[in-house]
Amino acid sequence: MEKVVDKKNFKTLKGTISIPSDKSMSHRAVLFSSLAEGTSIIKNFSTGDDPHSSIKVCSALGADISFEDETTVIINSDGKLKQPQTELYCGNSGTTMRLMAGILAGQKFNSILTGDESLSKRPMKRVTEPLSLMGAQISSDEGKSPLSICGTDLHSINYTSQIASAQVKSCILLAGMQTNDNKKTIYTEPYLSRNHTEILLKHMGASIVTDNNTTTIEKSELKPINIEIFGDISSAAYFITAALIIPNSNIIIKNVGLNPTRTGIIEVAKKMGGQIDILEQREICGEIVGDIQVKYSELKACNIEGEIIPKLIDEIPIIAVLATQAEGQTIIKDAQDLRNKESDRIKTMVNELKKLGANIEESADGMIINGKTQLTGNCSVETYQDHRLAMSLYVAGLICKKEIIINGFEWVNISFPNFENLFETIKH
Repeated sequence: MEKVVDKKNFKTLKGTISIPSDKSMSHRAVLFSSLAEGTSIIKNFSTGDDPHSSIKVCSALGADISFEDETTVIINSDGKLKQPQTELYCGNSGTTMRLMAGILAGQKFNSILTGDESLSKRPMKRVTEPLSLMGAQISSDEGKSPLSICGTDLHSINYTSQIASAQVKSCILLAGMQTNDNKKTIYTEPYLSRNHTEILLKHMGASIVTDNNTTTIEKSELKPINIEIFGDISSAAYFITAALIIPNSNIIIKNVGLNPTRTGIIEVAKKMGGQIDILEQREICGEIVGDIQVKYSELKACNIEGEIIPKLIDEIPIIAVLATQAEGQTIIKDAQDLRNKESDRIKTMVNELKKLGANIEESADGMIINGKTQLTGNCSVETYQDHRLAMSLYVAGLICKKEIIINGFEWVNISFPNFENLFETIKH
């Protein structure tokens, strides 16, 4: 689907919006609730395609899942998964596949995890290798899906990861929760990645402790709870960026998750001189939540590297757009894992922003962006079947001199089906 984007019909962004519920939390809520004996109620569940892949997989494994309305999910489970009758299709969702690999490795049955063309290109050795150290029996297609899993008894390990990845960490913790050797599984990462898994597992009764970058878990059974999903800061990032770079903008984004492992986009924007204020901060299910006010700002370049990278890894495409409007040279480093996402987000984002007139270059582990640059537009850009590229290019199109055409814009539905309509509500 083509999408034409231009700035002819509006001058600024004003108003208050509520963004979609957090995708990471929606995945975890349905996966963990399917392991808990009893009834769980999830409110404000994501309408994106990816979390619904998790629902379909859990349903195929025997969980009784129904919708009270579009965003309220009721899960009844006896705490035990069942032998699936078919292959378990994860769609485009790497979170579904990697977390389910950890869950299924310790079951008493065999299963096969598959995905779409894009997911089938993404690396799975990062989970299959540590799982094999726990005794898991998993075969793959040269380190990629489909994953054929022979359920078996698992034993605990002390594992140090070379990458800070919440998906890998969650996979090993979920496997560690099923071990039978009365020992602890210990997982250490170079920097603290997003910790929604740890918080929710503890909230549901798991025996889990985190000390800096190390998390320890013991064999545990989960209890059903009611879960309210907050707004997704990764979705908010597009509106934060747009308000910062479109003159005279002033918006409020309601009910956004402010977990410190996810707020790198806010830290970077403030470091660049962005006017961002947190209003009405509160706590929901152990997570920090608040409203975000963003105003147009004159921005200055900065370096983005090291331990902040896991806190904004999904937001780097839109941060690249932000950096085109900051005076000076922005350097993004230590982000080589971007090459293993739905697309090679370093290469693809650099390619497409260059078409728009950005002064941007690719490096082995990131990007170098020189600003401030007037983006010109008057061209077509590609999304590479990547929802975050589609949304980032839309925001870039809002400040281009002339219109742009985004090919494959339908990929926004993976995480944010209402993306364009929500932008229309604040254009003035």
